[in-house]
Amino acid sequence: MATRPAVPRPARTAPSSAARPTGTLPGPSDAALIEVPRGLKGVIAAETSIGDVRGGEGFYHYRQYSAVELARQRPFEDVWQLLFDGHLPTAAEAAGFGARARGARPVPAGLGPLLDLLARPGQPFDALTGLRAALSAWGQAQGLRPIIDTDAATLRDEAVTLSAVVPTLLAALHRRHAGLEPVAPRRDLDHAANWIWMLTGSEPDPDHARAVEQYLISTIDHGFNASTFTARVIAGTGADLGACVVGAVGALSGPLHGGAPSRALDALDEIGTPDRVEGWLRERLAAGDKVMGFGHAVYRTADPRAGLLREVADSLGGELVERAAAIEARLETVLEELKPGRSLRANVEYWAGVVMELCGIPRAAFTSTFTVSRTVGWCAHVLEQAADNKIIRPSARYVGPPPPAPVPARST
Repeated sequence: MATRPAVPRPARTAPSSAARPTGTLPGPSDAALIEVPRGLKGVIAAETSIGDVRGGEGFYHYRQYSAVELARQRPFEDVWQLLFDGHLPTAAEAAGFGARARGARPVPAGLGPLLDLLARPGQPFDALTGLRAALSAWGQAQGLRPIIDTDAATLRDEAVTLSAVVPTLLAALHRRHAGLEPVAPRRDLDHAANWIWMLTGSEPDPDHARAVEQYLISTIDHGFNASTFTARVIAGTGADLGACVVGAVGALSGPLHGGAPSRALDALDEIGTPDRVEGWLRERLAAGDKVMGFGHAVYRTADPRAGLLREVADSLGGELVERAAAIEARLETVLEELKPGRSLRANVEYWAGVVMELCGIPRAAFTSTFTVSRTVGWCAHVLEQAADNKIIRPSARYVGPPPPAPVPARST
């Protein structure tokens, strides 16, 4: 991987002793500490050549290409290769990669009983919880070794295999929980169409498969979000690829990260019609609730993913699309009145929910569909981290009772 020039960073000074919480003692390394915002907002933690998000511009890219244009013009597998290898494939490269990825889809037979246990009908079920356990077992069965003990070619091959098998594991978990037999993957279908096939057991409509494919492409990667950063932190320890992705799945399972598409669609159902928007919104804001599907931590203008998926939804058409568009317009107007200057516009989750609903993806599988895509991005970041690895080990500022305090005798 080519080395990129260092990004200039503004000089930062250590906090003064006046800023130190009362009762703490200066340590020998205090002069080297850097104060950063909560949540590391705005902090450059690493360099990457995989992609970037320009929130002020409403633009994001994979390598040197617009992510939106890639979704419009290329199949998922081409973008997968772009993230793994740094370039878009030739026809011959695409054919070879496609055959390799399709061949990696089946789940080892020995995992069947575990999937049955994780997704028994009638028991509490969360697909990402099941995936964490299934992936750990899969990694053990594959004999994955720490990435610091794995050469680059082997690690890339493991990343292709893991990215290919995750949809199969997730589809099997969903079907088992619904009391249905898992559906075996097909070699004649591309990534998106095969996901629909394994999940629903029905021949995918070509227009629906392409719509889901465009959604998958649009969500492969999106900067140093919580799950991607988690994957890189774990990779920094030298752990195996499976551990990196399991940790990323855990981060994604949080409702503030990966659980919003179905919640946004649920809100659309609650509202019903545009004339009910203002009353519904005022109730939510008065209760301190988040308005799922609107606003973004990075974008200060329109979310480009939402724009793309609005195009995809319009191409499919129907009553749901018309109602979603009318409610979106009214919600944005009222949000601007109630929270002026906040730029709370529809984000990717709003239109993602509409597209997946139109394509027959069950709402319980919306976050799983996101995971099918983002697994490729996580693996790309692990490959990049492994190529120039350094453990990620920040510091924390102690604010508890001042030490050293005498240890009291145990009371009787």
